[in-house]
Amino acid sequence: MLLNSTRPARIRTATLADWPLIDAFHRRCSAQALHRRWGRTRILRRDIEQLLRHSRCWIALHDTDGVVALGSAGPVSRQPGVFDLGLQVADAHQRRGIGLALAQHAAAHARSRGAHTLSVYAEASNLPMIGLLWRLGHPTEFREGAHLEARVPLPGAGVACPTTPAPTPSRR
Repeated sequence: MLLNSTRPARIRTATLADWPLIDAFHRRCSAQALHRRWGRTRILRRDIEQLLRHSRCWIALHDTDGVVALGSAGPVSRQPGVFDLGLQVADAHQRRGIGLALAQHAAAHARSRGAHTLSVYAEASNLPMIGLLWRLGHPTEFREGAHLEARVPLPGAGVACPTTPAPTPSRR
């Protein structure tokens, strides 16, 4: 996979052994980007341990910049066929297609595990994530104050996409 800058990046499965690379990646991200993804600005090893216990994780590696993105997908408890999608892309590498590539990778993984839907919970002001979801498919969005839950049906899953009732869908 190539970034728009034509410098190569590759995606591979992340393990706990990658913690030093992931930690260095988070230290290069802005406080705003960390808060958007994690709800706080300091990410600890135990956060990554927990993420790895509950989901499959991938890192995108750039030849000169190291880890430039982290993605994850894992089942949502009590909702068979629904996988949670998590993404974080380094500030300097946003809008180059790496987030979309990770999201597509995560969607393929979820589909191969029987999922019919990807779910994302994000700040409603996180326009890059909302735009990325629209590139994946046609999400159903539900506003919850300053946050939004979006569900994207996975093409080729072959199963109807049930959604959890929510008070008011947001308008796009």
